[in-house]
Amino acid sequence: MTAKIPGFDYRRVTVAVGVALNAAVGGSGSPVVLLHGFPQTHLMWRHVAADLAADHTVICPDLRGYGDSDKPVDHDGRTYAKRAMAADVVELARALGHERFALAGHDRGALVAIRAGLDHPDAVTRLALLDVLPTLDTWDVLRGTSAAVAFHLYLMAQPVGLPEQLIAGAPDAFFGYFLDMWTNDPAAIPDDVRAAYLRASREAIPSIVADYRASATIDVEHDTADRQSGNRLRMPVAVLQQDWGSALGFDAAARWRAWAPDLRHTTVSCGHFMAEESPAQVTEALRDLFAE
Repeated sequence: MTAKIPGFDYRRVTVAVGVALNAAVGGSGSPVVLLHGFPQTHLMWRHVAADLAADHTVICPDLRGYGDSDKPVDHDGRTYAKRAMAADVVELARALGHERFALAGHDRGALVAIRAGLDHPDAVTRLALLDVLPTLDTWDVLRGTSAAVAFHLYLMAQPVGLPEQLIAGAPDAFFGYFLDMWTNDPAAIPDDVRAAYLRASREAIPSIVADYRASATIDVEHDTADRQSGNRLRMPVAVLQQDWGSALGFDAAARWRAWAPDLRHTTVSCGHFMAEESPAQVTEALRDLFAE
């Protein structure tokens, strides 16, 4: 049986032709949409969502291509563009009765959230981003031996065929590697949740690879156009990030400020899966942002 967030209702909402998202919805009050990362599902928000539901309507979808949401075949390299995935999120909120909403994203979900903020500034009121850099900046800072930490970005950027075949050969080893290496506290992802993540990832290999491949192709085109035109995130933005800068040799806050003039940048000490490892700190940061 698919793991769920206790106390939340589950809905299947059509957001585009041939695409319906699985979404957990709970609480009442001003709307907040929470987007998960890799290799996770909406379950990564289980602690934070339960807390926020005390005074917010909290919407936690599985992204297009992940979890129990639809996984359309990528025929043209654009199906998993963050622009398409961001449009899913805006349509999901609208279908649930919310024209404007606060948005938080982790990892892959943060990239979708950034694109939603750039493309739909009238819909996104506040934006919180967990442990990621914008796509262009990610590629800019990865160089030399330090880029080995992001080997999966290069693997899944390859043309259709090889990445999918290699990952399918040992999916639990591949996806489990990230759950192990990126977690400071293994107890933060209990066995049942880990099993749910691995099951969902095994069933989504082509779409997960397509999502990553888009970030080396069409997403770069879209982000480059924004950088050149001066399009920026107009809403207040909060970023929680591990101390990547000192480890990889760049000023993370400065890179974020180029995209988000109204920025709060915080360095945290937990692992990558901070909504599971340090949910109280994440919830506090979100509440501070949403209360402004």
